[in-house]
Formats: sequence, C-alpha cells, structure tokens
Amino acid sequence: MQIQEFQQLKTLPPVILALGTEQALQTQVLNRVQALIPDDQQTMNYAQYDLDSTPIAVALDDAMSPPFFGDYRVVVLQHPSFLTGENKASKVDHDIDGFMSYLASPMPSTVLLVVADYPKLDERKRVTKALKKAATLVDTAPLDEKAARKQISAILQQQQLVIEPAALNLLVQRTNGDYSLMMAELQKLTTYAAGGQKLDQAAIEALVPKQLSDRVFDLVEAVVKKDTATALSLYRDLLAQNEEPIKLNSLLVNQFRLLIQVQILAKKGYTQGSLAQVIKVHPYRIKLAWQQSQRMATNDLHQAYIGLVDTEAQMKRGLIDKALAFELFVLQYAQH
Repeated sequence: MQIQEFQQLKTLPPVILALGTEQALQTQVLNRVQALIPDDQQTMNYAQYDLDSTPIAVALDDAMSPPFFGDYRVVVLQHPSFLTGENKASKVDHDIDGFMSYLASPMPSTVLLVVADYPKLDERKRVTKALKKAATLVDTAPLDEKAARKQISAILQQQQLVIEPAALNLLVQRTNGDYSLMMAELQKLTTYAAGGQKLDQAAIEALVPKQLSDRVFDLVEAVVKKDTATALSLYRDLLAQNEEPIKLNSLLVNQFRLLIQVQILAKKGYTQGSLAQVIKVHPYRIKLAWQQSQRMATNDLHQAYIGLVDTEAQMKRGLIDKALAFELFVLQYAQH
C-alpha cells in the first residue's frame, strides 16, 4: 500500500508494517497512527518502544492491555532488527514466539505499528512471514525523483499552494532529489507562501541552502573545465564555512570515482536506472553524474581522479599544507 492510500483509510488495521528507509514517509505513517489517539489520552494510550534496548515482551504486554478511558491504544515498535538478516549480537532477548502468537490474534482495540527502517526483511524467517501475513504493509521505500516531485506538488496543492516548475526543479537540485530533504524544507516554504509570496525560483534560492554535495558538484564542474578562478573561489568559500580540507578532497575523490564508473558502465550499455542499482547510489546523483560524465573526456577524468588521490595521500602524511593542497592540485591540473 502506498502512503496516499494509507492516509485515506478511515479505519486503521490492527497491525501495520511500515517498510523502507524513506524517513519522511515513515514519519507520515507514524503521525497518522498517533493521530488516532486524542491529545488528552496520549500519555495513557500511546507508546513507542525501541527494540534495540527494550524486550518485545514489554511492548506486547502494553499491546494486549485494553485502552485506558479511550477507544484505542497505539503501540509502536522501532528497530525490529530480528526481522532482518543482520548478524549483530543483540543485547536484548526477544520473545519471538510470543510476538508470533500476538500476530495470530491481535488485540482489536490496539493498533500495533512496526517501523522497519530497512531496505528489506529476511523473508526466510518464520517471524517475518507471520508479520507480513498479519500486517497491512505500507511502502516507505525511497521515492525516485518523479514520485518525489509528484508528492511535493500534491502536498502543496492540498494547502492550495502552487510551486512554479522552475522552482520545483531548483528544489530537487538543492536536495539532490531526496524526498526527506524536500519535506524538511517544506514547512519553511509553506510558511513563506502563506504570507502571499510566490513559490518561485527566487524563493527557493533564498530559502533552501545548497547541500554540500551540490557545492562539490559545482566544484567538480569547475575543475574539469579547468576554470581555476571559479574552482578556487568555490573551494575557499567552503573552507570559510569550516569544511575540513581532507573531507572536501575525499568528497571530490568520490565524485570523480562515480563519474568514471558511470562513464564506463554507460559505454557498456547500462541505463541510468540500472546504474543506480549496480552502484548503489541515489538515482538523482546518477542522473547528474550521467549528464556531467557525457561532457568530459575519459583521460581528463582519470587524470583528475589520480591527482586528487595523490593529494589526499600527501595531506594525510603531513607532506603538504592541507589548506593549500587542493589549490596546488587545481593549478597543476589546469596546466595539462
């Protein structure tokens, strides 16, 4: 079930599984479930349990209790790592059989929400099969760029607000197509628009800061174009914002590595969609890397990558001043 369908349910099922790593979607599910309990009953009839530190038996005792002077009780289970294939040693002993017994006959006056912020569950486990059989599954997997755009536009439309196409493009760019980051900026934007202001490109420019990865993308562009003035200006701005030289160099190394990977795999026939799965990078970053790598010569990419790796090694060994290392690299690279 998609989040839109879940939001429209008039009656919530007794067991809900929110599966996926998109934090904004998980928050929306959590808010919808919590809204079932009136504000004056929250203390008595609403509870969250972190299963990394609390035995599930404690949560089940709560779930099996009737609501206190209310119609419903809500119990939220977070970090149910026993549903995954993770092999990390647990400090908590969970009563898995007791959980499966509850799933077979859930308390009708309780809504049990299992928040599984994982890409997938271990389908081989009996407890996973029992949960999926008993629960209403809400998909909270990361949204791709198209779905994120549609969702943001829909939310604004519900509030009778319109965002201009160019402004939405810039919002996507400045959040790297990350839906959770867009949602984090949305309250600021809706507050601004509620005063009668337009959600245009100028508004996004003023209200939504560039992510570090976005500024690194601009820096990579300037380096490859051998535009030393722009590259050095961008770099010095980042240093002025207290970014560490080694961290910046490492980010640049990673970005050039991504560009090389995308360029090589694109020549082998991979599509943008398949590249995101193979390289395990957000689809929007793949889209930008695809566009950027098509404009760059292979030799230039390799030369820049090797130069940055050498620069990082010298910085870590203390052979060169960290703040000046990148500037020297840019000047040397521009001469080739």
